[in-house]
Amino acid sequence: MCKTCGCEDKNFAVGNHEHHHEEILSEEKVLDFNDKLAEENAKFFRQKNILCFNFLSSPGSGKTTLLEATLRELGNYFKFGLVEGDQQTDFDAQRLKKFTGNVVQINTNKGCHLDAHQVQHALDNLDLENLDFLLVENVGNLVCPSMFELGEQKKIVILSVTEGDDKPLKYPNAFFESELAIISKTDLLPYVDFNVYKCIEFIKRINPKMEIILLSTKSMEGFDDWKDWLIEQKQNFTNKF
Repeated sequence: MCKTCGCEDKNFAVGNHEHHHEEILSEEKVLDFNDKLAEENAKFFRQKNILCFNFLSSPGSGKTTLLEATLRELGNYFKFGLVEGDQQTDFDAQRLKKFTGNVVQINTNKGCHLDAHQVQHALDNLDLENLDFLLVENVGNLVCPSMFELGEQKKIVILSVTEGDDKPLKYPNAFFESELAIISKTDLLPYVDFNVYKCIEFIKRINPKMEIILLSTKSMEGFDDWKDWLIEQKQNFTNKF
């Protein structure tokens, strides 16, 4: 469980999960400190004209596969840097290194999310010269990662059709904090009980301004929408700063 909210604490008895005043203050201090570092990161990204996206999702939603497709299809047009977050192993980083060496792995061990401090240190091990995009694949978890700013310009939440169309209502904060939702693995729609229209309705209920892309990295259906979105975001960001 997340160390920040104190769920590991031995004082928390099952069925009586109450936060003590000191623990709430401690959580606020951790979040405040993280936000300060996140603002430092954001300032750095603006100065370097680097567009940073923070990818949130459950495990197995297709984050890494989407990043692979993005590097394969757009790697000749843009310079990407990637930060991979997992509790253990560098499996995903190794997959992405087939397309670029500009990848840093962060292992959080028992931690269930990345934080701004970890990303700040990861920058020391990336080639940031003329970087267009920094893509951060957060730990697979729809709860804690949405609470911690990393300095990103936008959060992107990914939901696969194998997970259930009610996911936005079960984990609303991830969808509330994000600006783009990708409904992934749409090639599997004929084989799963997933109502796309209901899912979109639930997403819009949480975040009426949310942009939504339906995408399959297997058939590449919808990938042009993702590519166009990335290009538009980069153009807007460059013009803004």
